[in-house]
Amino acid sequence: MKTPLWKDKISNSQQLGGIETSVLDNGTGKGVGIAWVNTGTGLRYKVVLDRGMDIADAFFNASSLAWISHAGVVAPQPFSNNGIDWLRTFGGGLLTTCGLSHIGGPESDESGSRGLHGNYSNIAAENISIQQPDPINGKMEMCITGLIRETTTFGPSIELKRTISATLGQALIRIRDEVTNKGNTIAPHMLLYHINCGYPLIDEGTDIIWKGSWHSMDNNPQNRIFNANNNFKKCSAPMDEHAGFGEDVAFITPQSDQDGNCTCGFVNQNLGIGLSIKFNTNQLPWLINWQHWGKGEYVTALEPATNPPIGQTKARKEGTLIQLAPNEKRFYDLEIKVLNATEELKNLIEINQKNPI
Repeated sequence: MKTPLWKDKISNSQQLGGIETSVLDNGTGKGVGIAWVNTGTGLRYKVVLDRGMDIADAFFNASSLAWISHAGVVAPQPFSNNGIDWLRTFGGGLLTTCGLSHIGGPESDESGSRGLHGNYSNIAAENISIQQPDPINGKMEMCITGLIRETTTFGPSIELKRTISATLGQALIRIRDEVTNKGNTIAPHMLLYHINCGYPLIDEGTDIIWKGSWHSMDNNPQNRIFNANNNFKKCSAPMDEHAGFGEDVAFITPQSDQDGNCTCGFVNQNLGIGLSIKFNTNQLPWLINWQHWGKGEYVTALEPATNPPIGQTKARKEGTLIQLAPNEKRFYDLEIKVLNATEELKNLIEINQKNPI
């Protein structure tokens, strides 16, 4: 085995990387617990412990990977699950998790009322544990684990156990979610991973990578972005038409290999940086591509999900709503990787070439 370059040259593993926790002390995020993860490769990212262990800022060397909203990190507001209140605390970030029981717009039916995209991202994690790397003794792995509970007395009680892990020397984020119905009745379950990327990774001409059959959210073949005559896998310049609530969305049934493995992502050929997102369609059979090219609000997202964001009501009518039995578990795995090797970028771009628009 090759001797590492740092052997006998470091006193503390933090010289190479690791996990550092702190508390924000200013603005709308005052009091929010966070954890910075440094992989030692140029990839570093902020886990927001008090917002479901989602990921806010993310950088590779000097380049930001994530889109950050005007709000940024906001303290959790657990009782904001009404109407579109979710947008008031939506910080963007590399990952915002939607669910655990509802994804989609506000709705009311005989089962109750639900706000945009559910409760999850406004719930603080608890029982957090951290394992640091110990490279001197050959341990390069690190991880952070916590529990997020969406619960109500006499009603559904769903727990998500999240582990975010990394390896010193690898520009890679691994997310492992274990969802359990802790209640004594059947619980509806929907989950969507809102992976939001922004400038400079996302810029005019950046490649959006995915393969699969698709239709626009509005089912309009003349949708201004998602139509057969437009190259919607190239990022647009800022658009006046996307001011305010302007957006365009595609619902994708992603292609995968025989084991269900699927890769999507982004490549900025000018920067020489790509971001690959790997998931399994046996766990997450849908992929959503959100494009919002507003001036000063310039973002696109790829979103693996259990369902498209159609809400509980429609999913229940279609027969696609997951109903977790008491003590039933579901597992979800994501792998987010930064690429900067020429061959890796070429291979990611070739996914589009194998699946033209």
